Amino acid sequence: MSQAQYLKMLEREIQKINKKIDLKILQGEKYFKEARDHKLLLKKVRYHSKKSFFSRLFGSLNSSRRYA
Repeated sequence: MSQAQYLKMLEREIQKINKKIDLKILQGEKYFKEARDHKLLLKKVRYHSKKSFFSRLFGSLNSSRRYA
């Protein structure tokens, strides 16, 4: 599974959990478990997005040095 596919899968899971949380809020139920799962998924997304951001940043810095 590519990183892009993995991130899309995480986003879909986050959306599912958001819907569950919304329903529980409307019904007046507690949603501790869902909130914990949501937080863990967001950490995963941030971790994998941060890596790609830094690789793009350093990749562009290295390419600009070649032409200077």
